[in-house]
Amino acid sequence: MKISARAQRVEPFYVMEMAKSAAVIAREAAGTDRPMIYLNIGEPDFTAPPLVQEAAEKAIRDGRTQYTQATGLPALRERISHWYAERFGVQVPARRIVVTAGASAALQLACLALLDAGDEVLMPDPSYPCNRQFVSAAEGRAVLLPANAEERFQLSAHKVEQAWNAHTRGVLLASPSNPTGTSIHPDELRKIHAAVAERGGITLIDEIYLGLSYEDTYSRSALGLDDQIISINSFSKYFNMTGWRLGWLVVPDALVDVVEQIAQHLFICPSTIAQHAALACFEPESLSIYESRRAEFKARRDWFVPQLGALGLPVPVTPDGAFYAWADCSAACDKLFAGRSEYNSDMLTAGQTPGSWEFAFELMKRAHLAVTPGRDFGRADTARYIRFSTANSMAQLEAAIERLRALLA
Repeated sequence: MKISARAQRVEPFYVMEMAKSAAVIAREAAGTDRPMIYLNIGEPDFTAPPLVQEAAEKAIRDGRTQYTQATGLPALRERISHWYAERFGVQVPARRIVVTAGASAALQLACLALLDAGDEVLMPDPSYPCNRQFVSAAEGRAVLLPANAEERFQLSAHKVEQAWNAHTRGVLLASPSNPTGTSIHPDELRKIHAAVAERGGITLIDEIYLGLSYEDTYSRSALGLDDQIISINSFSKYFNMTGWRLGWLVVPDALVDVVEQIAQHLFICPSTIAQHAALACFEPESLSIYESRRAEFKARRDWFVPQLGALGLPVPVTPDGAFYAWADCSAACDKLFAGRSEYNSDMLTAGQTPGSWEFAFELMKRAHLAVTPGRDFGRADTARYIRFSTANSMAQLEAAIERLRALLA
């Protein structure tokens, strides 16, 4: 069977490959006193609040399960609009909000609506791997620009200006970012958007973790800068609805009809049940629960990041949002493999030394701790980084630190 060139361009999603290996080791560890601890997947350990669950059940009981408009329930678009005004002080008209089948569908729709074959999109290295694949699926090309700790692992206006060429269509940013949990400083974001707009480009920004911002400086939506910015968001992270597959896209007025038409063909509409459930996300009782959970995520960050540093796994930039810790494991890796000249792996080429990929497998095998190696997130020095997810309970995080301490002692 002939496989399309498009499909062959898709790179492995290594976090999922690691999850498969973790599942095998977990089965072997079942029934022992050290079951697998999963700090590899960015999924909140909280589920949808009671009112959201009840709203889904009621929608099913009442038979409200038929197709909705491709752009989503008008009432849900209105509530999202109101949330922007109340939470971020930004006026986003409901007509510019398109409800989607998760943030993934939002990114796909945006790329299909805006990119032609050969168009280049600038994004930071490291960045979320799936974003590159959405660009590629639209026949575009993701151009990764190395970003270091001094730049908060984010793009700068200077780098955007330097990299821009005749094929560049725009930038795809994420603030807060996966894998680093860092946000773009508002002043720098303003400069980036100005540079892009001056060149007739587009600014797409993934804001799915914006609700989980912990510092006032970074708790602002990019939508406050300009009504031409395109924002991607989701009910998965802040709203704890990962499996419900519901998100949204904010686009300029001129793009609404274009996105709607593509959505009609590709998706017909987002899940009707999930949409009716999501209406309850914005009830005061639910929002109170979300804010309490946000405080819990912050408490986990505040405890876990210093613990990693004390173990020789420093986090160069303290995450200001999301629930990740992007830790430099190079020194810990050297320590773990010290004296093991016999170490061999088919993932290593001649002359290489073990990096975060090998380190992650050792953690799974010897500590029953699943984490995500940096190779998923780019090519610029990512072999020295490990991504820990702090979306798990404090008890799980404490147990993980104890296992790391024992292994690295």
